[in-house]
Amino acid sequence: MKRLTREEKFMRVAMKAANRGLKQGEVPIGAVVVFEDKVVSSGYNRRAKLQLASAHAEMMAIDRACKKFGSWRLPEGCELYVTLEPCPMCMGASLNARVDKIYFGAYEQKGRSLTSELAEANLLNHKTEVTGGVLEEECSALLTSFFVSMRQKQKEEKERRKLETENFSSNEI
Repeated sequence: MKRLTREEKFMRVAMKAANRGLKQGEVPIGAVVVFEDKVVSSGYNRRAKLQLASAHAEMMAIDRACKKFGSWRLPEGCELYVTLEPCPMCMGASLNARVDKIYFGAYEQKGRSLTSELAEANLLNHKTEVTGGVLEEECSALLTSFFVSMRQKQKEEKERRKLETENFSSNEI
């Protein structure tokens, strides 16, 4: 059996966080902040439960790490592992919190992330190194299976409503 790299080990922890979200009906995206080879915080998507646009996995993990360290600025050497390429909001939070390195699994398929552009922009006089594709296939599969299942449930619900409407209409005659 292939030995996991350091990055794969921490990405697996992020995937566990994603699965916690999945069990709660959330889009399965997970994130962890690592400092000195230890996970200091984790997070998963909570947008549906909290009804907050900002309740992304990365935001949850970064906020928890900031609270743990007692500062909005994370100590030098902090890394963020996330199962999906960060969106612009999460990249902004990562840069603002001074995350040194970001590792992500699946690439954002719709090209909306701007991850590389934001990392290189040097907007806050801070450079964040970004590496994508860590356990990419596994991270992608988790998301793909969620969306396939969600679409199937939506299709079944639509068909159920259609049948109810047809039955209601035929009973009126």
